[in-house]
Amino acid sequence: MNVPNMNWSYPTAIKFGVGRVVELADHCRAVGMTKPLLVTDKALAALPITAQALDILDAAGLGRAVFSQVDPNPNEANLADGIALYKAGGHDGVVCFGGGSALDLGKLIALMADQPASLSIWDLEDIGDWWTRADAAKIAPIIAVPTTAGTGSEVGRAGVLTNSVTHKKKIIFHPKLLPSVTICDPALTVGMPAFITAGTGMDALAHCLEAYCSPFYHPMSQGIALEGMRLVFENLPKVYADPTDLQARAHMMSAAAMGAVAFQKGLGAIHSLSHPVGAVYGTHHGTTNACVMPMVLDYNRAAIEGLIDRAAAYLGIAGGFEGFRAAVMELRATLNIPANLTAMGVKREDLAMLTEMALEDPSCGGNPIEMTAENTRALFEACL
Repeated sequence: MNVPNMNWSYPTAIKFGVGRVVELADHCRAVGMTKPLLVTDKALAALPITAQALDILDAAGLGRAVFSQVDPNPNEANLADGIALYKAGGHDGVVCFGGGSALDLGKLIALMADQPASLSIWDLEDIGDWWTRADAAKIAPIIAVPTTAGTGSEVGRAGVLTNSVTHKKKIIFHPKLLPSVTICDPALTVGMPAFITAGTGMDALAHCLEAYCSPFYHPMSQGIALEGMRLVFENLPKVYADPTDLQARAHMMSAAAMGAVAFQKGLGAIHSLSHPVGAVYGTHHGTTNACVMPMVLDYNRAAIEGLIDRAAAYLGIAGGFEGFRAAVMELRATLNIPANLTAMGVKREDLAMLTEMALEDPSCGGNPIEMTAENTRALFEACL
């Protein structure tokens, strides 16, 4: 089957198909941009796909301004630098181009560039109705062009930002952070390094798995999460083995978006562990998720075994919970995921701090089993 070009309107306008990045300038103009700032990361800035996107904008008279000072775990200093460039260039919209870090930071630049100086980014953390503190009319238009298949930030209403002082990751939320248009072009993911393909793909699986297991009631997310898991199990090994498999790349790009839609239902211990580890040690988020995934399955088993049994049946995995866990372990081995957090550099002497940070992370509230200081510390121990 060839990858079809599709236009979806859930949860935003999604232009899906191989080669559709050529439409970038048209969509910029459609949402009112005349001088967009393209936000990407340092590595991507030097690659041909970024030059292609800038060429498309430039040929349409929209300039070729780019900001690429985006760390793997972006922080408020990156944000301040991006806002300064946005203002100095007189920009009127943001094209978020890249993986989750670039997408998140680009969205936050659009959010904060024209807000009053008295409003801090930390005032908009995803707590209660804090998002109403922002002037929605002053949020710049956003277009998202993902070049990885993992975070799903291209269909999300939030961005993750690390506080460089406390090393804590914070989720910043506003409904208008949902991009007006998302271009999902699977061809843009072909050049990803293998470890990024693996890590981002496992991030998509973690989103779907945790959403599926979350105890909250959201049947729509439940169904999306289940099908997203199927797409990852079937297609992630294919793209890891053959980066040019565009059909499998397309399925992974769909799974990434599905995971982000699904986790409106909730996340859990996988993310509440990986967020502090990533913030403190600078590890890749999706790879960290994959590293702790089997241990979190064991931790939650008493609450999720029946759910996982049903998922395994749908996914064609024999053996219920045990079979599903074995499939995760097999997938991790295929993708050369580190065996444990020790292999990722985590030190036992930091576990008290990491446990405290995990319990403060909003993801822990969606875990099927209540996370406490005692059982979370034990979970970290199991991950070493």
